[in-house]
Formats: sequence, C-alpha cells, structure tokens
Amino acid sequence: MPKPDRTYVSETTQFLRNLLAEKPHIAEEQKKGRSLWWDRKLDPEEQRRFREASVRQKAYVYQTET
Repeated sequence: MPKPDRTYVSETTQFLRNLLAEKPHIAEEQKKGRSLWWDRKLDPEEQRRFREASVRQKAYVYQTET
C-alpha cells in the first residue's frame, strides 16, 4: 500500500495560512469574539429561571387548535 502524500496542502488551507501571515491580528480578534460568547461562567439561578419559563412544545407544531 502506498504511503499518503503528506506534502499536499489544500487551497483553503493555503488561503488561511496566507491570510493569518498577512494579518496576524485576526487571531487575537477571534479570541476576543470567542470569549464574548463562549468563555464565560454560567449563572445557576438564571439557568433555573430559564428552564422554569420554557413552554413545552406540542407533538405537531403545525396543528391548529380547534
């Protein structure tokens, strides 16, 4: 069985590597954006209120009430 070609680099990978080489500040902006939406502590009280306020969905949501 022949060995896989490890030298192949896709056009997308080449583009991203070139972009990050030309504009290194993108990586820092990406980290800031991630911390804004994902890297934060969750408030248990807020989560409890959210669960209590949710309304159960009907089995067939398009059925009109008659």
